[in-house]
Amino acid sequence: MAFDKNLDVEIFAETASFETSRIKVGVYSYNEGEKKLQFSRENMNQNGEWSFAKLGRMLKEEAEAVMPLIKKALGYM
Repeated sequence: MAFDKNLDVEIFAETASFETSRIKVGVYSYNEGEKKLQFSRENMNQNGEWSFAKLGRMLKEEAEAVMPLIKKALGYM
């Protein structure tokens, strides 16, 4: 069965923003299933537009900014 965006419900989402990137912490439920924690990164390109990027590693500053968002997200799970 293919992924259906209409079945993916965003329960919580907050973003930590930095100079040229931002990290979103969210809680999602697909097809009324178990709630799951998701992280995504967007980087700003030279035109000032945001584009999706692999989260990969985080700087200490990023991790410190995301930790309170993770704790908050856990309350929605």
